[in-house]
Amino acid sequence: MPQLVAGSERLRSVDEAEAVKLYAAHRLRLVRLAVLLVDDLGTAEDAVQEAFAAFLVRRRGLDDQDKALAYLRTSVVNGARSKLRRRRTARAYVPPHEVPRDETAEGAVLAEEHREVLAAMQQLATRQREVLVLRYWSGFSEAEIAETLGISRGAVKSTASRALDALEKIMEVSR
Repeated sequence: MPQLVAGSERLRSVDEAEAVKLYAAHRLRLVRLAVLLVDDLGTAEDAVQEAFAAFLVRRRGLDDQDKALAYLRTSVVNGARSKLRRRRTARAYVPPHEVPRDETAEGAVLAEEHREVLAAMQQLATRQREVLVLRYWSGFSEAEIAETLGISRGAVKSTASRALDALEKIMEVSR
């Protein structure tokens, strides 16, 4: 048994040595590729680093250097796309406005609006109500909602969209 462990340790160090060589040989090209996609050196370096980290974990079936390089290129491109999506989402985010707590008249109007929204929510389908509550009241992400309700992320998105449309119509009718 000790020989088997020693043999696997030696195999692992050979794999890591090959990965280090691959990193040294192709890192700059992959960073240049990522820079062209994300237009930011730090973000590009992060995408390449994450691709190599995933490669080191996966490694199985990537013994051929061409396959390994293809895997890394694809991983860098996908990582860059993800970073661009996150950047676009962050730029589009508008923080909610602060509600003044001192002014009693505004507080009363706000309380009335909350009651109207809650009453309208009761008229929605159960699944729509669940998705809206988890998303906007509990602050869950789409992935967390999907996992909680046992549905796909696409179903979460479409249900939320339909629920907001229905809620808007209900609110218009009640006014």
